[in-house]
Amino acid sequence: MSKKDNGASIILAYLNEKNRPYSAQDVFCNLQKQHGLGKTAVVKAMDLLAQEGKIKEKMYGKQKIYFADQSQFRDVSDADLKAMDKQISELSAEVQTLTQSCRQLDTELKELNSSLTTEEMMAEIQELKAECSGYRERLEKIKSATNHVTPEEKEKVYKERDVYVKEWKKRKRLASDMMNAILEGYPKSKKEFLEEVGVETDEDCMVVLPTT
Repeated sequence: MSKKDNGASIILAYLNEKNRPYSAQDVFCNLQKQHGLGKTAVVKAMDLLAQEGKIKEKMYGKQKIYFADQSQFRDVSDADLKAMDKQISELSAEVQTLTQSCRQLDTELKELNSSLTTEEMMAEIQELKAECSGYRERLEKIKSATNHVTPEEKEKVYKERDVYVKEWKKRKRLASDMMNAILEGYPKSKKEFLEEVGVETDEDCMVVLPTT
């Protein structure tokens, strides 16, 4: 594109190709990125093309609209228009079908990309087999052990524990009652009394009494 041309040939070719009305702003926005045309250059070029009769212009309110010279195009009959409409419908249906197909292929591609490859699957299978083998060995060791606790022994231990916890609570309550009786006539604090007689409480030893 020469400096003298100032983008006029590009604009003329664009308007003839699209064959629809545009404002200078529309043409500038559509061609600026690809051809680097400035807005002032576009306005001047379109005014020049209109003056030379290469394109047509019309005023709509305060806005000037430009479009291709229709005399350069052959007349289109009603039959041709119907044929074009039919072709447009067929192409639109084809586009819709292809779009749907592309979406399905894209979904399949995403699923395949997120799936394991054959090599990765084989490696994972080997890891799972090794893990299962370890569990089997551990299970065999447990089965062959001689120190299993029978349900009866387990029940006996729990019963003995309940007896000891009850006795613990009973003695703790008796000791507390005795200490409270003494403290009624003791001139010092409870803490000083415990230090004097050398008594350590469960709390001092950070021992929690079981609930049952």
